[in-house]
Amino acid sequence: MLHLRLFNAGLVFLLSMLAACSRQTESAAQAPAQTSASPAAPAAIAWQHAANESEVDAAFARARKDGKPLFLYWGAKWCPPCNQLSATLFNRRDFIERSRAFAPVYIDGDSPGAQKLGARFKVRGYPTMVLFNPQGTELTRLPGEVDAAQYTQVLTLSMSAQRPVSAVLADARAGGKGLSANDWRLLAFYSWETDEQQAVAKAELPAVLAQIAAACPTEQEQASTRLMLKAVAATAKGARADPAANQRVLRLLGDAAQARTQMDVLGNSATELVHALSAPATPGRGQLLTAFDGALRGLQADATLSRADRLTALSARVELARIDVPNDGPASLPAPLLGELREHIAGADRDITDGYERQAVIPFAAYVLQRAGLLDESDALLQANLAKSHSPYYLMSELASNAKKRGDKEGALRWAEQAFASSVGPATRLQWGASYVGSLVELAPQDEARIETAASQLLGEAAAQPDVFYERSARSLQRLGQRLQTWNKGGSHAAVLRRLQARVDTLCAALPAGDTQRAACEGLLKPSSTKGDA
Repeated sequence: MLHLRLFNAGLVFLLSMLAACSRQTESAAQAPAQTSASPAAPAAIAWQHAANESEVDAAFARARKDGKPLFLYWGAKWCPPCNQLSATLFNRRDFIERSRAFAPVYIDGDSPGAQKLGARFKVRGYPTMVLFNPQGTELTRLPGEVDAAQYTQVLTLSMSAQRPVSAVLADARAGGKGLSANDWRLLAFYSWETDEQQAVAKAELPAVLAQIAAACPTEQEQASTRLMLKAVAATAKGARADPAANQRVLRLLGDAAQARTQMDVLGNSATELVHALSAPATPGRGQLLTAFDGALRGLQADATLSRADRLTALSARVELARIDVPNDGPASLPAPLLGELREHIAGADRDITDGYERQAVIPFAAYVLQRAGLLDESDALLQANLAKSHSPYYLMSELASNAKKRGDKEGALRWAEQAFASSVGPATRLQWGASYVGSLVELAPQDEARIETAASQLLGEAAAQPDVFYERSARSLQRLGQRLQTWNKGGSHAAVLRRLQARVDTLCAALPAGDTQRAACEGLLKPSSTKGDA
């Protein structure tokens, strides 16, 4: 199953366009639809859609009254991993039936109060899934990248947990004495990628993973192996993992059943694992690459996996084939691998009938073609799918990235402008708009009129949104401010910045006195502006 990690290991290029992972009509082509559960056999998950704090508070109150855990799902319509969840997990009968035991709450990132709710629950990336006990205490964050059947097992385990993962982690760091097999599984399948420093500070994560991986009893094979893989993948760049880990990984890669169990980590973290376990141009590197390719071939051919998971394995093969090759063009890859890639993607494009799955797989497939140096084929795939996508602006951003990569500045700006113009949803429009302005600043810095028009439009849209200086929306505006400041370095565009500052002043004046958003607003176009992230 795709996950937010896809944006780090699979869709990195979009960060230059989008700075991270809207809303048309909430229909079957949208994120989770609101339905009722049948007592005998529920046809769909009975999502409670929450758009603001009062609705979320009401959902927690109902869960507490009913004595049910609360499952909070934070997603977005355009997000490929979110669409993957809808295509492979949320439509499964076993998951739907399991959902009767908890209160399922969906927050669309483009709902009016979503970004403020994001700050409250410390969620940023889409998708994030958090499980709370009936009293409202956060128990764990669930991984979106695991196989769907495995996910349901992990969810059931998490619902029966007696303590929050933070308490279990504290015991594991103290040596793990007294922890049960289920406790170790809870840690192994925790979504460290979406933790947002709830259980551990980001800077401490590599050391903490190494510590608990070492403490996990080897007889807890699945949990121990998963924690070891996570710890090795998190090894600092340029450092080498314990040689014993290398032998464990080689054994794992040679065992098809075990590789299938750990398929998400192997597929998503292949390059990190190889870098940590071996040095370039050494026999050890060659041995590891051969073993990895064999295991990934098996996953690529495994019909029990989703199309996205099989493509993840193929993508990892592409990355490993060029891991020590500076040239990223198609000539740097073996011709048979390119043939497999073309055939695999053509088959997926031909056979996918589900809209959710198409939005999950096609952008990733286009990225893999791009990484293989097949830019024209990536473009053709994206353009053929624009009319089939419920979020075509996402595909347009990829077309802009491809154009930029081949040096076509006008093409890149044309697609970026179209992506912004067709994007839907308040937070999404700010994100795509800030990316468009960033592209203008980078590729057409002399075009003052175009830059001012786009930035002014974006500030006008921001002024119409409540709670605009929270989370993703705030980061989009902060990136906008930083790019404009860079563009105006030395005062070369001071007149434009003065006019835009007037728009910002109007935006800030509308905020209540003492509002915590006000400081962020007032610093938007000033050098002291808070630095945003992707």
